[in-house]
Amino acid sequence: MNKVLLYCRQGFEKECAAEITAKAAQREVFGFARVKDDSGYVLFECYQAEEAEKLIAELPFSELIFARQMIVVGELLRDLPPEDRVTPVTGMLTGFVEKGGELRVEVPDTNESKELLKFCRKFTVPLRSSLRAAGILLKYETDRRPVVHVFFIAPGCCYVGYSMPKNNSPLFMGIQRLKFPSDAPSRSTLKLEEAFHAFIPADEWDERLGSGLFAVDLGACPGGWTYQLVKRSMMVHAVDNGPMAPSLMDTGQVFHHREDGFKYRPTRSNIYWVVCDMVEKPVRVANLMADWVVNGWCREAIFNLKLPMKKRYEEVSQNLAMIDEKLKANGINAQIQARQLYHDREEVTVHIRRIWAAEPGRRDEK
Repeated sequence: MNKVLLYCRQGFEKECAAEITAKAAQREVFGFARVKDDSGYVLFECYQAEEAEKLIAELPFSELIFARQMIVVGELLRDLPPEDRVTPVTGMLTGFVEKGGELRVEVPDTNESKELLKFCRKFTVPLRSSLRAAGILLKYETDRRPVVHVFFIAPGCCYVGYSMPKNNSPLFMGIQRLKFPSDAPSRSTLKLEEAFHAFIPADEWDERLGSGLFAVDLGACPGGWTYQLVKRSMMVHAVDNGPMAPSLMDTGQVFHHREDGFKYRPTRSNIYWVVCDMVEKPVRVANLMADWVVNGWCREAIFNLKLPMKKRYEEVSQNLAMIDEKLKANGINAQIQARQLYHDREEVTVHIRRIWAAEPGRRDEK
């Protein structure tokens, strides 16, 4: 098997293809990406047999920015008979994967696939029964075994394969579904909520997103991101020349600074979070966030980089490299993650967590 299928946001197929090609080459896995505009997926075909399996095992899924899911697949199944699609899918998976822990029947995230998704939900039940009877799926679900994927790109036309446990997206179609809170000032609030899910393990939320922490929201107006911080009982310094939602100011947890987010300097020494969703050139925001971490003004940062129309993967890569270089030049140990989230549009969300040294005498211990 020499093909890796990656789900992505519709319209970002070229960025996903450029990324998988570059990161595969770093691991000496070479191939080419098949791209169809606005399809919502990319197929990366390795030159050598079995290297697709090596790639999904060795390339950390968490390093991918534009991919929502990463699976190894076989050849495209075409013209499945309407009267019995279960048998050929089961046959294709026989010998491909054994004792999978979960089945997901999915489609690309496009408008054209919405009707197809209804079929997939109905098809899942009989297919699951067939796969369990054939020993392809365990009798019970577990996240310790590979996930079996059936990915329909058109009626009667699908790829089948699997993703690796602990090195895939645990989400159906790779999408974090969230409900918009009716009292939030703007829909942008979902970007920060999804970022928390994407970058912070659930068992660390109490510590890293707990009540009583101090946070700064740069470019806060009208308060979509501030809302998420206030909801978690943090005290927030909201920085923006524009007005904040009165409902947030009434909580008593928000201090509004009518200043330029690029010029604001914190007056407290115990700021844990800085968040930023300013509409600015990505290099300006990236430099600003790197400075906040270097200066020790925060422990963690989440921010969005607005992308240009062309060379978007290159733009993101350059900015992430710049941040990494600046932190290392100042002796800062940090974890940097980036992901194009479901609730993002023409942007990428970045997370930086400063890692404080355990050894005495280190510069970044405070």
